[in-house]
Amino acid sequence: MPDAPTPSTPSPKNVVVLASGSGTLLQALLDAPDPKPFRVAAAGSDLASCGALDRAVAAGVPTFTCRVADHADRTAWNVALSAAVGAHAPDLVVLAGFMKLLAPAFLRAFDNKVINAHPSLLPAFPGMHAPADALGHGVKLTGCTVFLVDAGVDAGPIVAQRAVPVADDDDVTTLHERIKVVERSLLVDVVTALTAAPYSVHGRKVVLGWPTS
Repeated sequence: MPDAPTPSTPSPKNVVVLASGSGTLLQALLDAPDPKPFRVAAAGSDLASCGALDRAVAAGVPTFTCRVADHADRTAWNVALSAAVGAHAPDLVVLAGFMKLLAPAFLRAFDNKVINAHPSLLPAFPGMHAPADALGHGVKLTGCTVFLVDAGVDAGPIVAQRAVPVADDDDVTTLHERIKVVERSLLVDVVTALTAAPYSVHGRKVVLGWPTS
């Protein structure tokens, strides 16, 4: 009697990471233990060089650069960036410290496939200075959020959040560093969840996993 066929393992989903900084969020995805349901198919930046691109090269991940200055205007840049990302057939696009706003046309090209991480419990403290804003407001609890990107600023549907207590002696640096540690772990867990099984978006609600009906 012939042996039963071995179930095939699904191919990992393609994740394209866009970054402008040191690349610690990218590194967290690269270091996620195997087997995992995704692979970093490419890393891109709006800068000619940055730590994130260096990390990708060291890991053997293809890289690309799409600088605003190399295009006639932001519209042309968004078109070029969309083409550069699309060339890697992404199942998910991760903004990992990417310091440029994306146009609605880019987001439509990758509808509900673009995620970002933010160092606060959104909708509290959106924008560039979330840890400082949290300290200035005197909150006792902040954290990080991974959300689907829309045309607003840190305003898209929330995928997942984790809390980080604010210590009495925290300054912006100490608080932000603790948030970053949690943020890296949360991002890996979210990317794993979004690539392991289908997810759906209903208005502002993101439902992870296989449908129940």
